[in-house]
Amino acid sequence: MNTSLPANKPNFGTLPVFLTAISTILGAVMFLRFGYAVGSVGFVGTLMIIFIGHLVTIPTAMALAEIATNQKVEGGGEYFIISRSFGLNIGAAIGIALYLSQAISVAFYVIAFAESFEAVKPWIESEFGYIIYDNRLFSIPALLLLILLMVTKGAALGMKALYVVVAILAVSLVLFFMGSTPYSETFDSNEFLFTNITSENGFFFVFAIIFPAFTGMTAGVGLSGDLRDPKRSIPLGTLSATVIGMIIYVFIAYKLISSASPTDLVGNQLVMSDIALWGPIIPIGLAAATISSALGSFMVAPRTIQAIAGDKVFPNRYVNFWLGRGSKKNNEPRNATIFTSFIALAFVLVGDVNAVAEVISMFFMVTYGSLCLISFMQHFAADPSYRPSFKSKWFLSLLGAMMCVFLMFKINTGYAIASIGMMVALYFYIGSNSQAKKGMASIFQGVIHQFSRRIQVFLQKTDKDLREEDWRPAVLCLSQDTFERYSALEMMKWLSERYGFGTYIHFEKAYFSTESKALADTKLKKLIKISSASKSNVFLETLISPSNTAAIVQAIQQPGISGQSNNTMLFEYKKGEREWLCDIVDNYSVLKTAGYDLCILGSSDKGFGYRKDIHIWIGRQDIDNANLMILLSYIILGHKEWEQGEIKIFAAFKEENLKAEHRNLIDLTSTGRLPISAKNIRVLPLEEGRRRSDLINEHSIDADLTLIGFHESIIKADRGIEFFEEYNKIGNVLFVNTLNSKSIR
Repeated sequence: MNTSLPANKPNFGTLPVFLTAISTILGAVMFLRFGYAVGSVGFVGTLMIIFIGHLVTIPTAMALAEIATNQKVEGGGEYFIISRSFGLNIGAAIGIALYLSQAISVAFYVIAFAESFEAVKPWIESEFGYIIYDNRLFSIPALLLLILLMVTKGAALGMKALYVVVAILAVSLVLFFMGSTPYSETFDSNEFLFTNITSENGFFFVFAIIFPAFTGMTAGVGLSGDLRDPKRSIPLGTLSATVIGMIIYVFIAYKLISSASPTDLVGNQLVMSDIALWGPIIPIGLAAATISSALGSFMVAPRTIQAIAGDKVFPNRYVNFWLGRGSKKNNEPRNATIFTSFIALAFVLVGDVNAVAEVISMFFMVTYGSLCLISFMQHFAADPSYRPSFKSKWFLSLLGAMMCVFLMFKINTGYAIASIGMMVALYFYIGSNSQAKKGMASIFQGVIHQFSRRIQVFLQKTDKDLREEDWRPAVLCLSQDTFERYSALEMMKWLSERYGFGTYIHFEKAYFSTESKALADTKLKKLIKISSASKSNVFLETLISPSNTAAIVQAIQQPGISGQSNNTMLFEYKKGEREWLCDIVDNYSVLKTAGYDLCILGSSDKGFGYRKDIHIWIGRQDIDNANLMILLSYIILGHKEWEQGEIKIFAAFKEENLKAEHRNLIDLTSTGRLPISAKNIRVLPLEEGRRRSDLINEHSIDADLTLIGFHESIIKADRGIEFFEEYNKIGNVLFVNTLNSKSIR
């Protein structure tokens, strides 16, 4: 992704940013539609429109100023800011929508410019005998002249013209405020607040017509590549235009309501000319305002598409080259201007101001919402590299983003869904054709980090022990055979899918050094790829240690990633191999000291088979272990890979004690100490001289996973290792030892 466009000489200061923004804010809508709004919803309703509209524009202006003062802003304005904050994929998707709104805005203002000729139509008819029915006779020639000037003269002429039209705009406003009407003398200031006519259209319909008036505050940002000091000019020019524009609109609303009846305000779109001290100044001001707004949009839109093409967003390199190419002297986007001209001409042919305004509003809302969201997320993520010299407030940015989404659906639900759908489609299309990797994951990385950190700190500060019935596994697995066998990784995946949390640590047996660290990092990346392919929710890590015992001690001191401490340790060994199993047994006391439940997975060549049958074996001394084994089995069955699985529970007792032990099991299940029904337990007689392991090997030979409990006494006995080796004839076995009682509701 390019970080900048071809170099151009910056010439502009803060004033062009302010003038471009204020001339767009005080534009066509103010002259043609603001009287309609005041007459329809009254003075208070109009103030509400201004207030709600600026709940979007002021947070956006502040967010824009904040982001602009954190980084070097180059050509492309808002697109440059969004793409360098959100990444190329999202930035380009939003940037294309932004460009379309800017290009269509040219048509919007030219159409409005044509309406300024309404006042001269009667004169043309009386003097020349021509009746003009279609305003496109004015708008199309005006656009063609504008295109000719922008292609041949560029932004330099645009800025010169901007000074002239802003001066005319200022004079027209002064004469408007100086004017008076007979209605002014009869105006009752005590009743004006709610004076309006009943409108067929609702508040948000009127809002949709007026809102484009407030959206011009970012117009000057598109000149970022032509500014000497963007970090100063963008915040100062944008915020000044936003605040001054809001104040002027409040005064205009009062002047209108006090100078004309609601009927006149709604019925006469050039009612301001009847109020002004010199009436013709209003059509002149309208023409000046619309031309200045069109000039502003015509200067900004080509620079946006030029920046997008400069980042090689489009799949065709010739398109990127042609649109991104500027003039040799000052990088003037002549090709992009020609392309923009065709889009503007197409919408001028539509000829309907209201229809074009709604389309523009949607795309601007998407852009403004994105800018506010960037600012909010940067505040929340606490990125140390985000150090703007101007700082907004996180709640203002969040408010702006939420208001954008809310207003999009209130204005036009169909357009809102279509514009959001277009953004999503563009995002995936650009992502499929772009080599840039920065996308949604990287955007939320900092936010997720801060969110999880705060949750962990909160849970730690509460310092409350979980009740027995609220227990859930927070499993830690240590393995040095990660890439030889995947059974431990699979078990962790099942335990961590929904009900538990898991941390898998690949153990690299070596002294810590540059070489061993590099090797561990390489293996971690490989492990992450394996885990991603299997759609695992396990957190992955590596550990370097010179000995097995040291590795176990280091591992059990790892903090839990879920906000609660780890409570279960899982080891895995291959049946028939003793070394790692011996280390596990020898370090049992360490695990007991840490208060961990212990699970040891004995892996066979059969693996987990068809993932259908789980056998649980319980005995008289296995009541505590039984609860944990049953709970783990339920958790495993919760994974979709075991959706066809079922649990079978077996109990084996000596024949002479069979009836008594069976009654004991019934008592345990009826009192709830054993969370299963007695009829689901298959009780088997253990014949004299026969070992329990023989019975298990016989009945669980086809099981896909067998769970067997064990106790500390077995570990401490001389036959500790032999106990685990007695079950080598069956498939995978999970040996379970609980140090703390578990209760299942």
